Amino acid sequence: MNEAPELATHTFVAFSRPTIEAEEIDSVVDSLRSGWLTTGAKVLAFETGFRERVGAEHALSVNSGTAGMHVVLAALGIGPGDEVITASLTWPSTVNVIELLGARPVFADVHPDTLLIDPEDVRRRLTDRTRAVVPVHYAGAPADLDALRAAIGSRPITLVEDAAHALGTIYKGREVGSGPNPAVFSFHPIKNITSGEGGMVTLSDGDLAQRIRLLRFHGISKDAWARYQSRGSPRYEVIEPGWKYNMLDLQAALGIEQLRKLNRFNARRAELAARYRELLDDVSEVRLLGRAPYEHVHSWHLLIARLVPSLIRTPRDDFMGHLTEAGIGVGLHFTPVHQHHYYADKYGLGEGELPHTEAAGETIFSLPLYPLLTEREQDRVVAALKDVVTKNRVDCRH
Repeated sequence: MNEAPELATHTFVAFSRPTIEAEEIDSVVDSLRSGWLTTGAKVLAFETGFRERVGAEHALSVNSGTAGMHVVLAALGIGPGDEVITASLTWPSTVNVIELLGARPVFADVHPDTLLIDPEDVRRRLTDRTRAVVPVHYAGAPADLDALRAAIGSRPITLVEDAAHALGTIYKGREVGSGPNPAVFSFHPIKNITSGEGGMVTLSDGDLAQRIRLLRFHGISKDAWARYQSRGSPRYEVIEPGWKYNMLDLQAALGIEQLRKLNRFNARRAELAARYRELLDDVSEVRLLGRAPYEHVHSWHLLIARLVPSLIRTPRDDFMGHLTEAGIGVGLHFTPVHQHHYYADKYGLGEGELPHTEAAGETIFSLPLYPLLTEREQDRVVAALKDVVTKNRVDCRH
């Protein structure tokens, strides 16, 4: 009987777990029993609820955040000969869709303290071919949209916000997704809310919204739900070729219930993030990201930590491996895209071209942060981290 508590302390602490409760299960079962599994009434309800929650004029669902970024850039007419500026410190999907559209991705550096895209570096990289700038709201903190707009000035360049990390993030009193720029959200299971997979595009431009509606479903002018309603017409027209990026009712059934709980989920994330900062305050070998200097509310999608190389004698990848061996799930957000094989070979940015991005790519790692994480589990994460630090300090003689 005395062994149970000891065994419990060795249970693996997952890096992330979605919070799925009875309401989500009941909603999905309701969709299964309805006989309508693809895009239908629940997708429309999710779009309406999302639009109202964020304060956007339009909210258009898609089957992933990647699909959302693809249709936005395609709807803007991005293509061969164009350039799109974005951060290299991001998931490859944004850069991949720029490349797949035939445009050239141009990488801007980040601020060393926050790892948010640097508007001044964006300014330096603007050319007559720049058609869009895609700032990443990294880890749940907002990029400085006003400074980016000032950098762009009067040029005909669209800001497209990568808001995959930023549901519930507030920038200078406005929720991300409520402004004039297209914003793309993700509902992958690791995100602040999930629909299994899925995404949402918010924007204010009605004409652009209509083109996105076409492109996300084959370029057809009527969706299946409209065609098969009792008074619907079976006729449809392809206005221009598009993709099959529509969300399913099964996904929206999850999303509807998750969205209702967003404030609770984000509040818990903020509590855990504040507790991490307190518990790690005396660990000089590991630093958490700094706070952006402008007014904002962080949604705490991720808890990013950085090793101080001068104080730790083991490389970051090995350090993460030691944490995993200790039963702690960790993440890497991200390996800089310009250092991936394809982009390094094609564009060949020299070492030192993006110094802050490159430094982060060698030192950052992500700790568990999600509503289901208990304080006891968080204490285990911190204890394991401190133990690995102690064993790998530069002055350690073990």
